[in-house]
Amino acid sequence: MKNSPKKRSRVDDKTQLLLKFNYVSAFLSLVFGLVCYFSLSISGVIPIVFISYFSFNLINAIAFRNHGSLVAMAIITSVLSLLSTLLITFYSGGIQSPFIFVLGLIVLAGYISTSVFGRIYLTAIIGVIVLIFMVTALSPPWIVDTVPAASKDFFSLMSLLFSVYLLGGIFGKNLLKTHHRLNRTKRKVETKIQEKETLLKEVHHRVKNNLQTISSLLSLQLRNIDDDASKKMLRSSQNRVIAMAMIHEMLYLREDNSQIDYGNYVRELVEYLVRSVKGTSANIEIEIDIPNMKFNIDTAIPLGLLVNETVTNTLKYGILKDSKGAIFIKMRKSEKDGFVLHIGDNGLGFSKEITHKTSKSLGLKLIHNLVRQLQGSLIRDVSKKGTHYIIRFREISDQIPSIGKS
Repeated sequence: MKNSPKKRSRVDDKTQLLLKFNYVSAFLSLVFGLVCYFSLSISGVIPIVFISYFSFNLINAIAFRNHGSLVAMAIITSVLSLLSTLLITFYSGGIQSPFIFVLGLIVLAGYISTSVFGRIYLTAIIGVIVLIFMVTALSPPWIVDTVPAASKDFFSLMSLLFSVYLLGGIFGKNLLKTHHRLNRTKRKVETKIQEKETLLKEVHHRVKNNLQTISSLLSLQLRNIDDDASKKMLRSSQNRVIAMAMIHEMLYLREDNSQIDYGNYVRELVEYLVRSVKGTSANIEIEIDIPNMKFNIDTAIPLGLLVNETVTNTLKYGILKDSKGAIFIKMRKSEKDGFVLHIGDNGLGFSKEITHKTSKSLGLKLIHNLVRQLQGSLIRDVSKKGTHYIIRFREISDQIPSIGKS
């Protein structure tokens, strides 16, 4: 499997950083070793370790060109650095040696490969520092401070310069560069997200306008039709279009254009349906209990159409003419990541023998198909006065609404 461009970029960054650390630390070790031997009168272990580190680390970097394993190079670099620093520290004052601060750089080098290795190196370095302290306190005869008293200050200066340059010139510079690159990437991503959100809002706005245009066309047709049955069919189709248009309008007007506040939506939809079917002076009581429920558009549209069909049937056939009535809508989350919707009225109701299979009503068939689209189940509670449905469903996503299947 090929790595993604981003992953390859991260690997390349790590490789370049570790190679740079290897080359620079090897070169500085060579210089440090030569200065110790020729200028500071330090002989024996310390200059030998510096020269050896230069040689082996250079070989390690060259070998990486052949095997290409970043992890292997990082492990070898860390082990070489740890052993070299440990020996130089022991032979330059133990826990009081200024060279001990190089151990912190080894931890950073470990984190270059992976965070796991970094944590391992961190634990190991802490253990090594404690070991150095204990060994220094015991003052074993086999460890001798080989730095002459006259050279200690200059050795300390070079140790600090060695540490500071590697920390700031290699790791610090790389960290700052990475920080700036991440900031640039973040700004680009934020700009793209904002552009997409603006575009998505515009799409919802245009869809809403198109649906309202269809609704207006249906209104014009209604004026030219005398047949009551045809008028009822066109009016029902218009209400379905409006139910979908309201969803797109809410997505367009709100900051979050991916989620619908379903309680507000249902309230607006039911109030519109009551005005549309019964008029502004209707004697209908509306009780809606949907606390803080939000759905994506793939769930909101079929669920909105479901409410539309149920309430429309109630207003047309359950609560006749100017009769007083009530519509009840309640929704709760179920225990198994689903939802339970209760829709009911106190109207006339209809026979329990009538189902979507036996009825010619398009509304009943749509209700059944919409429940299926929501991957749910529908139960009619015939023990109560009027018509009451208990609908269990799950939130769906990335699905194109399809309500034509039976």
